[in-house]
Parts: sequence; structure tokens; C-alpha cells
Amino acid sequence: MKNYLKHDEWCIIEEGFNREFNEITESVCSLGNGRMGQRGNFEETFTGKTLQGNYVAGVYYPDKTRVGWWKNGYPEYFAKVLNAANWIGIKVEIEEEILDLHTAEVSDFKRVLNMKEGYLQRSFIATLASGRQVQINTIRFNSIVDDEAGAISYSITPLNFDGKIVLTPFIDGDIKNKDANYDEKFWDEVHKETAFAEGYVEMVTKKTGFHVVTGQKFQIFQNGKAVDFKSLPQKAEKYVASQVTLAVKANEATVLVKYACNLSSENHPIAELLPKAKAYLARIEAKGFDKMLAEQADKWAAKWETNDIVIEGDVAAQQGIRFNIFQMNQTYTGEDARLNIGPKGFTGEKYGGSTYWDTEAYCIPFYLATADQQVARNLLVYRWKQLGKAIENAQKLGFKDGAALYPMVTMNGEECHNEWEITFEEIHRNGAIAYAIYDYVNYTGDEAYLAEYGFEVLLGIARFWSQRVNWSEAKKQYVMLGVTGPNEYENNVNNNWYTSYFAVWCMKYLIEVSEKIKASKPERYQELSSLTNLNETDEFDRFNHIIRNMYLGEDKELGIFLQQDGFLDKELIKVSNLPAQERPINQKWSWDRILRSCFIKQADVLQGIYFFEDDFDTETIKRNYDFYEPMTVHESSLSPCVHSIIAAKLGDKARSYEFYQRSARLDLDDYNNDTEDGCHITSMAGTWMSIVKGFGGMRVRNGQVYLAPFVPENWTSFSFKIRFKGNLLNIKTSAHEVLIENISGDDTTIFVHNEAVVLKAKSTVSIEQKAIETVA
Repeated sequence: MKNYLKHDEWCIIEEGFNREFNEITESVCSLGNGRMGQRGNFEETFTGKTLQGNYVAGVYYPDKTRVGWWKNGYPEYFAKVLNAANWIGIKVEIEEEILDLHTAEVSDFKRVLNMKEGYLQRSFIATLASGRQVQINTIRFNSIVDDEAGAISYSITPLNFDGKIVLTPFIDGDIKNKDANYDEKFWDEVHKETAFAEGYVEMVTKKTGFHVVTGQKFQIFQNGKAVDFKSLPQKAEKYVASQVTLAVKANEATVLVKYACNLSSENHPIAELLPKAKAYLARIEAKGFDKMLAEQADKWAAKWETNDIVIEGDVAAQQGIRFNIFQMNQTYTGEDARLNIGPKGFTGEKYGGSTYWDTEAYCIPFYLATADQQVARNLLVYRWKQLGKAIENAQKLGFKDGAALYPMVTMNGEECHNEWEITFEEIHRNGAIAYAIYDYVNYTGDEAYLAEYGFEVLLGIARFWSQRVNWSEAKKQYVMLGVTGPNEYENNVNNNWYTSYFAVWCMKYLIEVSEKIKASKPERYQELSSLTNLNETDEFDRFNHIIRNMYLGEDKELGIFLQQDGFLDKELIKVSNLPAQERPINQKWSWDRILRSCFIKQADVLQGIYFFEDDFDTETIKRNYDFYEPMTVHESSLSPCVHSIIAAKLGDKARSYEFYQRSARLDLDDYNNDTEDGCHITSMAGTWMSIVKGFGGMRVRNGQVYLAPFVPENWTSFSFKIRFKGNLLNIKTSAHEVLIENISGDDTTIFVHNEAVVLKAKSTVSIEQKAIETVA
């Protein structure tokens, strides 16, 4: 755990240049706008430890899977988001010395991510080998108003000399991914050109054929006034630049303002990319940097107005949750149903930038409560559009008759994961996708979605489960063999409780949905039956038989659900008995030793209890929590939030807060020594859930909001906002009262500690706080 970033309510602040942590800070200081992302790299030359990263949404490459052996049904490629052209680059030469923070003496260094207004600021004094000193001040942002563009203000001030400097803003497309097989490069050049103070590079991805034009225009100011200058065009492979030589005086600032854009063939016809890029840059240059920055601040203010969480009494916690919300809003805006959320978002290359079950299990609740309804709907439509590919994925594994297996990892609906035990066995992802449909409809009341899109997806998933189970003559029940649950420290197990329970639930929910559509839209139901070749009598009879006769492992004596067959045969050791030097076990132990141990990577049985808590009484939940949590090492970023929510439900405030802190500051403090690869974007949604569903106790049941809030011991109060069926509610909780404001919308009723509270439109109600009892 690292603690070099200063605690602040609205900013992430690095004071002093921590070279050894630079890649971590680059991840933390990443910028995005839903269309493009940029790690917190330096504009000027840096030959030290860095991971250069620029990403364009929707653009990927199918890197060939590398394995020692091949299996039928194995994915042929691993899709990865591509490192795209570096648009931020500005080479700085001072009397023929290159400014490089790796070789220069650096003082007064400060890097600030301003989350309130959405920009990255940096300042420092550099002393070069010659003794010349310069002061640099930069501001950079990815515009969320002009969301295919970014802008930079780069100020350089000589401190102890008059002379000349050479500034060379450039676009460099000759890049590669850090994890590229055989150091392969994924882009081919199509076209490049330069003109006065501008330049463009058009590239196309190998195999997938995505075209991207990256362009730049720039202006130069001295003493606050635009100056005339000459620019010398430069070209190389996938590279354009403009070199400008300027006379400078001590203590007088020279400012280069650089505008850049990334236009993709995903959003524009290929033939129009270059002219549109030129027009785009001309438009934002005419607008100007200051106006763009002001628009950025206004747009972020509007976002914070509806989704901020305010914590009083704990600056570290406040910073942590705002950082999580900020990154979530940078990563996905919901405006394009073709896009989704990668586990690392736009902050790094790990996990390929592809879509996992994280979206449905963790991100959907965040967007349901903080954004327009269409945002979450688009995430569901994304999966509906890929239903055909999910059916193909199932067919490759031998399933038939419309059974659908959604991929563990995907860019276009095809499975592209490169670990067999996950590709073939971690099939619980189907359950998360079905649950997201339920979650959305339950929260919004948008039952029209079921007939429009949801039924087809649910039927494909139910068909998969009905074929994936088999009848056990020994047990006289259906069993689920050869699976991997959420706990990936167990592979190829039989009867994983979480997976089997989800399979039963999916079939139940499909039947329930079919009855609703049949009753409300009989003509549409007939259309859907024909479209899907549904044989309702035979198929539903089988679904119901499985539902009634599914084997779900349980130990009656302990009163717990069995994570899988044979779990109790393991040596059951608590994590507290593990020597500190042996953790994390995924970095210290052999895989063989991990698989034979009882240690759990992330919530498995407890993940199921989190989803379906209303199916179990509190005592059952507590027995399972008390049994499994002590053996959980939480070496997945998705684990602490689930435990935080369950601990809160059980009245264990201290443990609930402990898990929240681990989740909220996972990247800021680099808990797992892996933030340099990128931030854990999808687990950030889980951090939000820890507060709203954990400390706030928020649930939606029968179309109503229920709250059971409490304040962690070291907080004075906390408040969060939720959107619910046209209403924007602000819920503030302190030790003595719960204050609920109906900011907009109509009169509504919610439940606080199971008591109905009527909220008039644009009114505030105060409720006396009740103590949360700990379950004995």
C-alpha cells in the first residue's frame, strides 16, 4: 500500500516527482470522455519509466491467442483495445538541450487531477545539464462537450536566461501495445499531411480495418498575445510534426495551445474522416482553449449535480469515492449502444479493454441510479445486439436449438478470452446478464423492454442452462459439472452453488417474463415464439423439471451452502493465519497450491447471496458470511464491495467500512500493486454500491425505494443522490437524522427503516435516525 498522493476532497495531488511510482500516477491521472482516453503521460520527452497510452473507443485488434495446445471451441484470438496515436506530444528543446524529466533536475513538481472540473494540471521547475532553468505549467483535458477532441495549454518560462527554444508539437502513430505478441505493431499508415501549424495522420488497423484520423492544430502566445511564427513541417513513418523556433526572455512565458482530435470510422464514413477532422479542429480552435475549458467545467458541474456523494469528516474517503465516480463518468456516457465498459476503461491495456460480466454485475446499478434511464438501457441493448454471436459461441461448444452462451470477454460478441478454464467453464456470466435485465426492469418499471429485447436474451440463456445440466442417477437430481465460479482460485469443479443457483433463477425468471408478455402483449408473444422457434410445452416442462430437481450443495450441520462439491474436504484455514510474507498468494504461491487451498479470491457463495438476499433469512446470510469471509483473500478488486454490503446488512459497521476503504482507495493507494497497469474501473461501481447499498441500505422492491442508512463511526454524515422514476432524491444521513430532499419530479413515497415516508415534489423531510442492530 502506497500513500504518496495528498488527500483532498476534489483533487488528486502529487507533490514532488515520484519517479518510482510514475506509471501508477499515469493510471490515476488518466482522462477520458467516453469516446477517447489518455493516460496521465507527459507532453514533453520522458525517457524514464512510463506506459504511453491513448485509446479510441470501439477500436480493437484480434491478437492471435497464444497457447501451448489447442482445443475445439477455443477462441482464435484475444481482442485488445489498441494503443492509438500519441496526440499530446510536444518536444521541447532549450538551446539544443532536450527537456526530459528523467535526466533533468526537477523541483517544485506538482501534478493535479481536478475532478470537479475535469482537467489535469502539472507544474515544475527543470534545471538542465547546462544550468538553464525553465518553469513549466500545463493544463490538459479530454473534452466531454466536443467528445472527439482534447486540448492542451503548455506554458514554458525561462528563469535564468534569454535565448531560444524549439517547440515541436507532433502526432506519433508509430506505437505498439505493451503486451503485443512478438512486439507486433497493429497499425498501417494510410495518409499523412502537414500545413501551417497543423498536421494529420490517418491509420488503419490490421485485420479489423478500423480507420482513425488523428489531427493537431496549435497556436503560440507570448506575453498573453498571439505571435506570428514559422513552422517547419516534419514527416516520418506514421508521424507528423511542426517545428517552431522562438526567441524567449527570462521570466516571460511562452504558451503553446494544442488542439487535437481522433475521428474514427466507427462514427464517420472513411472517405470523410480527413475533411471532417480538419473542420473539427478549425471549429474548436475558433472556440478557443479558455471557452473549451469553461464548457468542460460547466458540463462536469452538471454531472456532479446529479451523482456526487458528499462525506463529512473523512477527507480520504471523500477523495476515494469522488475519484471512483469521476472515472466511471469518464469511461462510459451511455450515448452509444455499441460501446461498453472495459475493466480498465481508458486507463491501461490490461484485460484488453474488452467487456466482461463486470458491466452487468457492478456497473448497471451505478448508471441506473445516477444517469438517464437510456444509459443503462443501452448497456442491455448492447448484449441483445450480440445475441446471434452468443448463440454461435454456444454452438461451437456443442449446444443447439438457440442456446446462448455469452462470452466471458468480448469486443463484438465473439468469445475471445485466452484462458481455457475461464473460456469454457466460467459460465456464470450468463446469469449476470440475465440478472441485469431483471435489475433494470425492477428499478425503472420499463417492462416494455422485456417484449422488445429482453425475452429473446432470457430464452437463449435458459436454453443454455437446460442443456448444460445433466441428470445424476446417483443423486436423482440435476447437476452442473466442470465449472468455475466467481472464485477463480477453484477451476473445473462440480456443482458450484453460485452457478447452479443462478441457472435455476434464470429459468424461473424466463417463465415469469413469458407469462407477463403473454398476458399484456399476446400478439408480440406469438411473434417472439415464432422468431425463436419456441416449443413452450416441451421446453418449459424441462425448465420446470430442472427448477424442482436441481442439486444445490448444502451442509445442514454447519447451515451453509457448499461452494462446490468437496469444499469441506479442504484444510479450512483462516486468512488471518496466513503469514504476511505469503500474500498476495497469487504472486507468492504456485497455482497448484492455490487450487488445493481453501482460500477464496472473491465472493462466490456470498456473491449469490448478495444478488438474491431476499431468498434467505438473515441468520442464513450470517452463517454463510461468517464461514466464507474469513477464508477470502480479496485478491479480486470486485470482492470487497460485496462483503461491505453484506456486512452492512448484518449490522457489522466496522467490517463494512473496512471493506469500503479497501475498495474506494484501491487504485489511489495501489493496494494490490497493480495500478500501474490501469485503474480498476468496473470495481469502482462496486465502491459506489458500498455506500449506497451498504451504508445507505438502498434496495428497490415492488417499485419502491427502501433505505436503511447508518453512518460509519468516523464520519459526521454522508449524502448521495439517486434518480428514480423521474425523481431526483438527495439522501443525507447523520447519527441523529435522515434528511431526504425530493429535488425534482413528482410526489413520491419511499420507505426508511421499513416505514413509509411521503415526499412532496421539491420538498425535504427529516426522519429520526434509528440504530442498526448487529445480528448476533
